Amino acid sequence: MLPLALLFQLLVALRRRLYQNGFLRSDRLPLPVVVVGNITVGGSGKTPLIFWLLQQLRKRGLQPGVVSRGHGGSGRLCEVFPGSDATEVGDEPLLLKRRAQLPVFVGKDRVAAARALIKAHPECDLILSDDGLQHYRLKRDFEIAVQDGRGLMNGWPLPAGPLREPPSRLACVDALVINGAGGDLLPDTPTLPPRFDMLLVGDTFHALADPRQTCAAKNLAGLRLAAVAGIGDPQRFFVHLEGLGLSFAPHPFPDHHRFSAADFSGIDADALLMTEKDAVKCAGLTDRPVWVLPVTAQVFPDLAALIMEKLNGCPPA
Repeated sequence: MLPLALLFQLLVALRRRLYQNGFLRSDRLPLPVVVVGNITVGGSGKTPLIFWLLQQLRKRGLQPGVVSRGHGGSGRLCEVFPGSDATEVGDEPLLLKRRAQLPVFVGKDRVAAARALIKAHPECDLILSDDGLQHYRLKRDFEIAVQDGRGLMNGWPLPAGPLREPPSRLACVDALVINGAGGDLLPDTPTLPPRFDMLLVGDTFHALADPRQTCAAKNLAGLRLAAVAGIGDPQRFFVHLEGLGLSFAPHPFPDHHRFSAADFSGIDADALLMTEKDAVKCAGLTDRPVWVLPVTAQVFPDLAALIMEKLNGCPPA
């Protein structure tokens, strides 16, 4: 894989340089754009961070909208509604729509998705781009890179390692968010942007069949439990459950896995535990009780304040 990784690294650097020098065109929207992404493949906690940002920006009087590639979906340009199909729009955009109740559009071309959002929802005054760090066609006013406790892993580019871009790319963003432990795994670069720490908290489950029905971890004691996770780092979910004092059989799946009834038929358990991201794809797939654990982000210090400071200093588009 090493020769392919070196070729990939060369092509990534060339592509970024072509955008920087204007040989490839970037489009600026009539609204400010905040991009949340990472330089590694797989989830690092972007979705709960985006939800936190949406809440904080709304508290400051803004009306944000979200655009996303819609990983796990069809890639077709469309608006996301609470009743949308995750196989069409992607699991994370559907979760964001249901939790945030704000405009969400998906599509391979985030510029086109953002323009469609602005046309359909003229009340929006800011665009938040999910996983758009490498989507250079969309000009941005603020960049956030998210890194979790896995760090940069082996430090190699794709396909020999997890890196979409070299570690030096982190020196170019406006803010670096560390999800959980991992501050000691930062790259050795001359300068790094302001660092923010993020914790994911949550200890109350709700029933997949009826979200109005809730329970605490202690209410699940004595049951044979199985934990299902199809996220970027399933171990992060399992560790969270262990921290709640639960004993369970772990069942990791690939990120954005399209669950089917067959995935659950071989699991021997009285009840299943899963993430919100997985739950949007699993309704009706099993007769056993399914308990979903929502998590929320806590970010320190105030990242939203830095974003507002930067945006208020930006000239009009």
